[in-house]
Amino acid sequence: MAPSEKQPFYDPVPPTYEQSLAVRGRQYDDADAQDNEHESQGLLRSGAPSSSRRPDGYRAPTVESEDESDDIDGMLESDTDDEDEAAQVRREMQEMDIEEPSSSRGSIWGKRIGLSLPKWKWSWRPRLPSLPRIRIQLPQRPDSDGDNGSGEAEAQEENVTTRPGWRWKMPEVNGMMAIIIFARLLAAFIVLGFVYLLFASDIFGSLNGPMGGGFRFNPEDLKVHVLNSVDPMRLRASVKHYASYAHIAGSEGDFATAMDMESMFSRAALDEVRLDEYVAYLNYPKENGRAVQIMEGDKAVWTAQLDETERQKETAGRQTYVFHGLSKAGDVRGPLIYANRGTREDFKMLTDKGVKVEGAIALVRYDEPQHAGLKVKAAELAGFAGCIIYSDPADFDGDDAPNGRSIPKDGVQRASVALQGWAVGDALTPSWGSRKGLPRMKVKDAPGLVNIPSLPLSWGDAQVLLQKLKGHGDKVPESWEGKVPEVDEYWTGDDKSPIVRLKNEQDEEEKKTIWNVKGKIIGMEQSAKSIIIGNQRDSLAFGAADPHSGTAIMVEMARIFGDLILRGWRPLRSIEFMSWDGGDYNLVGSTEFVEANIESVREDAYAYINLDNVVAGRDLQAIGSPVFEKTLLHALARIEDPNMNVTLKNLWDEQASQHIEAPGLGGGFVPFQHIAGTSSLDLQFRGDHFPRFSSYDDFELVEKTIDPGFVYHGLMGQIVGLLILDLADKAIMPFDMVAYGNALSSGLEELQTFAEQHGADTRVSFEDLSKAIKAVQVSTTAFASWENTWDHEVMHTAGWESTEMGEQRVRYNNKMGSFDTMLLDLDKMGGIPNRTQYKHVIFGPQLWSPDEEAHFPAIRDLIEAEDWEGAKTFIQKTAKILRQAAKSLYMGDEEEVEGDR
Repeated sequence: MAPSEKQPFYDPVPPTYEQSLAVRGRQYDDADAQDNEHESQGLLRSGAPSSSRRPDGYRAPTVESEDESDDIDGMLESDTDDEDEAAQVRREMQEMDIEEPSSSRGSIWGKRIGLSLPKWKWSWRPRLPSLPRIRIQLPQRPDSDGDNGSGEAEAQEENVTTRPGWRWKMPEVNGMMAIIIFARLLAAFIVLGFVYLLFASDIFGSLNGPMGGGFRFNPEDLKVHVLNSVDPMRLRASVKHYASYAHIAGSEGDFATAMDMESMFSRAALDEVRLDEYVAYLNYPKENGRAVQIMEGDKAVWTAQLDETERQKETAGRQTYVFHGLSKAGDVRGPLIYANRGTREDFKMLTDKGVKVEGAIALVRYDEPQHAGLKVKAAELAGFAGCIIYSDPADFDGDDAPNGRSIPKDGVQRASVALQGWAVGDALTPSWGSRKGLPRMKVKDAPGLVNIPSLPLSWGDAQVLLQKLKGHGDKVPESWEGKVPEVDEYWTGDDKSPIVRLKNEQDEEEKKTIWNVKGKIIGMEQSAKSIIIGNQRDSLAFGAADPHSGTAIMVEMARIFGDLILRGWRPLRSIEFMSWDGGDYNLVGSTEFVEANIESVREDAYAYINLDNVVAGRDLQAIGSPVFEKTLLHALARIEDPNMNVTLKNLWDEQASQHIEAPGLGGGFVPFQHIAGTSSLDLQFRGDHFPRFSSYDDFELVEKTIDPGFVYHGLMGQIVGLLILDLADKAIMPFDMVAYGNALSSGLEELQTFAEQHGADTRVSFEDLSKAIKAVQVSTTAFASWENTWDHEVMHTAGWESTEMGEQRVRYNNKMGSFDTMLLDLDKMGGIPNRTQYKHVIFGPQLWSPDEEAHFPAIRDLIEAEDWEGAKTFIQKTAKILRQAAKSLYMGDEEEVEGDR
């Protein structure tokens, strides 16, 4: 098989459109359920929920398939029986060193025996060796004549007639018998000593995992193995597969991807595989329900094309019609007004010029998907009746897709117009999980929805509208001008502009079923604590780069770490792979999961890594909590960019920011970081704009333009693999608490500058907040020093960790894992004022610029609104929360830190 044709290790062929439709809701009959159970017996533990068969004949491939042995990459069971395998492994372990040889500080821990990573795999469970049986046969008592062989009758008769008293008589033992007894006792002691050594060294782990623990391998071997296991051609095959048909959330194509992902997790030998259903308010476009027209009276003199040319064969229904997710239905008419980017400042400029906008139709330029809803909301607040968002060629460079990154004449960038910075998740259940049977808001009362209709448009259609505006209103400023061909002048328009009709009739479903898919590897020391890797699965179009560059990497991570489990490895903490649904609408799947499981997520989720639009260029960007600074830099230092011939760490150091940016909006990390307080990280190789959310974001674009050879897909896979190893399997979590304190200090400086720009520096004081941040800096520095204490203790005991030290280490990890959670405002009605779904006092989306790097969003909102008393109150609340978080890091018996006295 040629490298370019290499397939993923799972069956890449999706079910047909009709097959998916036939199984909506996953209503399996009893026979199918039994088939599922039998098919999963050889892969998952008994009781682990799984599904590998669909009705109507579609069956996911099983791990035992001989025809797919090459694709499964050697996931074969050993032909040797359990006892021979056990003997072989014991012999190999006896030849190994007790300590794990490594120069890194965290790997000094030698409580468990280190093994080199085997190239073979096993399916047996470790068990104790059987003790040798010691059988000592006492000699028979001789008869009175000395005849030991023929006096049986006389002996029986003697026993009947004479009954001697009970007494113990030592059997006669000759020299040979003594040697045999001594040798067998010595063998028994040797075996018992070996068993004691096994358990004292904790080679089988804590025995609380489903496989009864796992072997501890050399950390360096593991890293090298993971780095070498990432296969760009498998990543290529995954992107091609998932982007081959339309799969908008809640559709038949989307259900097919859910079934495919569930099957893939099962094939990867993950311990648990589960599909979760939620319900959500979703809208869908009608073919003849959308129109943008220039009207003369009741007659349309021009009608926009709207939809793109079909890009692919109909493998599971046609490509998605052009529309806006969660848009308002309506049929409105009004004079056309051009309003640049559609910001509040742009609309204010129009009204200051005397342009009448009441009842007009706004024509604005596309920015980023999270801005689309704010554009429509700003138009609504300004008095417009409808809003059209088009993509201007000025925002793109190079040739048209797929040979370049520019959007073609008919390309349309869909988007959701939900107000994600105001309310995230299912629009009708803000702040609680959207399960069936739970209460729901009315659509008209939902805070995250806009109230005027909107549609996206290509620049080819917008060209006609812009040409028709010439001579109406005023010429726009130079900064407002775009580069639509054959539009030599941009005008604002006025109340005499051409009348435009915007029609948006749609199907609206208030309880549409969506599907999250979860796969889990259970940790052997802290099985309840999890490192979560998440990726959005649905797409408004084909989504090759966004989100399936991330989908491919998550699939690869599940394969690699599932393979490690088959080789006998098991992490200290659990690893969870999450495939989210409804992400393109309003991060529905990830948000509803967090809200439905809020207590357990806050308690047990140590970290969340988000993988959505992860490969769109070559410049690495990291957004998230500062705690990941150290482990990210360690990973980057091990990986080389083959195009630049330097490490990714070198390239990172050359960038302007050189730090992890503060999280706003933009991915599935939002509910974890801002609602649950789980330390989160969003990674991507970014580049210039490309036709995101259009049908041109397909496999051909990725292969030809975005990442030829899938080099950066491979590099991202290596980064994520190393991060997972560090976070899930290091004895001490590699969180950089000192970096968090430094980030708070930088954030305060930004906040003070923002206050000065808004005239708040003389109205509010940041002194208390500054003192609280210093307390955090003192406590994080002192807290981080405990790791040196642990290293010193373990080093001086030849790599052995005492029970007491082990308990302190777990406590230390728990404090790091819960630090972001300590920064939540959990008072009744707590959170950002008027946006109480967002609870984090340090990070969160800004009200009108949701993706910008910024700290202290609530304080910024109050200052911008000139609510000085509210700002003072929230500054005091934030300072109090920070002081409490500082105290939580104290490792001694006294619950205080020096900086807070």
